[in-house]
Order: sequence, then structure tokens, then C-alpha cells
Amino acid sequence: MTTTRGRSSVTLADVAALAGVSTSTASLAFRTTGSITERMRQRILTAARELDYAGPNPTARSLKSGRSGIVGVVVAESIRRAFQSPVTIATMDGLSEALDALDVGQLLLPGRSEQSGRSARLLDGMPVDAVVFLTRGEEFDSLLPGLRARRIPLVGIEGPHEEGIALVDIDDARGTRDVARHVRSLGHARVAVVMRTTRLGESLPPGEVLPVAHGLETIANRTIRERLRATAAVFPDAVRVEAGGRDLEAGEIAAGRLLDLPAPPTAILAQNDMLAAGVLRAAAVRAIPVPGRLTVTGFDGADLPWLDRRLTTVEQPLHDRGLVAGRMVGDLLAGRTPADVVLPVTLRVGDTSGPPGR
Repeated sequence: MTTTRGRSSVTLADVAALAGVSTSTASLAFRTTGSITERMRQRILTAARELDYAGPNPTARSLKSGRSGIVGVVVAESIRRAFQSPVTIATMDGLSEALDALDVGQLLLPGRSEQSGRSARLLDGMPVDAVVFLTRGEEFDSLLPGLRARRIPLVGIEGPHEEGIALVDIDDARGTRDVARHVRSLGHARVAVVMRTTRLGESLPPGEVLPVAHGLETIANRTIRERLRATAAVFPDAVRVEAGGRDLEAGEIAAGRLLDLPAPPTAILAQNDMLAAGVLRAAAVRAIPVPGRLTVTGFDGADLPWLDRRLTTVEQPLHDRGLVAGRMVGDLLAGRTPADVVLPVTLRVGDTSGPPGR
């Protein structure tokens, strides 16, 4: 059978008529869910090809169902930088597993970076069913008003900590206290922190050496702030340096500033595992044995297969927090209100911590 009708005038009803099925049955051939035999699917798709029909109009389908089939995922930095992070990759793996089960697509957008204004404009006009914030402690204030005005269901991983946002959090304070107490139990008193950057979007020089609790209330990122507060509770005389980024190179440069002090620390607590790997590199360049003269710890329990050490760190359930967030999306789309979740963390003692060298 052939037709002279243009593609734009062909409807799903035409395909159904040619295939000898109902319109509702024909629609199942263009979806990944629904009860239909493979033989019937091929029969419908053959009819669609004969009519030059590519599939249902997504806008019309969205209007009919009230759903777009898209979940927005806001990452803390630019997309490129975010996917250089093993923490983001592991979390997205769990999130994607849950969202794939819901048969929805994912739209990735940068949060607080040079593109945050553009992200707000895109989200304001984007037909999304829900938004997941993969924040790493950022609060994304500029993105919330438009989403709330549209009553979009919101899920946060480590934030935003706002009413009406279903939250998946981790016990940051306990994890930080545990690793700090471990370092104290080894006999360390001269301790420093390489903190995550609060300045997203570009690589910068490290900050100056400051007391660990200096100006905590001015730090907007809740995760960074609370980890510093927990460290200060164990080591009130510790100092800190803000890294210029959140990667290995930034950790190395920041650690160099600490290790070159007249009285360098005997232990450096890094606020993520990539920064800790940078500290190890800085120590190696200076021929400082770890843990002989320097103890190094991290946070996250990220998969770093290229690191030839077993890092002392705080393991958090990276895959599971993404999975839980995705399931919260399913609850919200089904009209349920999921309870906030705080996931546990575990201290993992590796071979980078030991007593201070004599």
C-alpha cells in the first residue's frame, strides 16, 4: 500500500487503520512499556513506515497525559566538570537506574556556575515532570522560585535544605567526627584541612591559611560548612586552606601551601577523596612519607582504581543515594510524599593514616 499524504498529515489513527488495530494498541508500538506482542509491534511499525509516520507527536502526548516523560537533573557545576567527579558518576548511576525503571528521560543542567542564569531560563520553560538536585551542598536559590511557581516536584541529594523538597542526605557531621577522632587517637595535634572550593565554575589558586572555624556562617555550602564545624569540634586549633577546585590538581596545590609552612601539619584531612589524592601527590613530590611523617584522609569512598594506596576515608553510599532519590521521584509522581532520608556513613581505615613521625 502506498500513500501520497504528507508526513505532517498522517496520524496514529491512520497507522492503526492500516494495521487493523485500535489506536490505543498502535500507540503501544511506540512505547517501551505496555502489553503487546513483538509480532503485533512489527505489524504496526511496518504500517507506520508505509505511511512515513515516525511516531506520536511528543507535545500532543504530553498535553494528553499531563507528563513530559523528562526529569531535570541539576548538577553542582558545569556538565563537563561534574562528570570528571567519581562522586557524581556513582550517584548518577544509582539515579539513572531508578529513573530508567520509571521510563523517563533525564535532562542534565549545570547549577551554580557561569551558566546558572541560563539554567534558570531553560527550567522555567522546560516541560519537566520533576527536578533532582545533585547539589553536593549547594542550595541553588536562584533556581527554586520558578520551579515552585510551576509546582514541579523537587528532590535534593545533599540539598537544597528547603521546605517542600524531598531530601536524601548523609550523616556528614558524624563521618567527619569519626575520621577526625581516628586521627586524634593516633596522636596527631598539628592538623590541617584541605577544604572543597566554594567558588564554582573555574580553576582558581588556593585560599590563604586560616583557622579551621574562621567565618563558618559565611560559607553558603552546607556540606563544606558542617564538615569544617565537625572537624573544629575535635581539633579547635586546626587550620584550613580552600582548594581552587575539587580535583586532584587543586588538592595538590592546596596541600603544597600547607606542607611548605615552617611548621607543617602532621595530618591533612581532605574534604573529598580526589583532594586527598592530590595531597598524596604533594607529599610524594616533597619526599614526605605517608603515613610515616604525614597522615592523609579523605571523604566519600569514591572509586579511584588508579590510586595505588588504600585511602583512609569516610565511605558514603554513593550509588544508593542516587537510587533513593530516583525512587522518591517515583513516589512524588504517584502523588505520594516520601519522607526525608539520612543515609549512614562508615569510617574506612586504610594505609594512609598512622602515628605522627618522630
